[in-house]
Amino acid sequence: MTPLEPTKTPHLEEPKFGFNYYAERLNGRAAMLGIALALGIEYFTGQGLLTWLGLR
Repeated sequence: MTPLEPTKTPHLEEPKFGFNYYAERLNGRAAMLGIALALGIEYFTGQGLLTWLGLR
């Protein structure tokens, strides 16, 4: 008697947290948005971001 083997691999949904493709894509988008905002602040105020935040 042979043991029963599954006929196909189950399709499991990838989790939305931890180190996975979704999280890395979200982090990349947040980084691009932050860089764009920092460049916009520097362009419109004429000051660097650190100066604008009062750190320099």
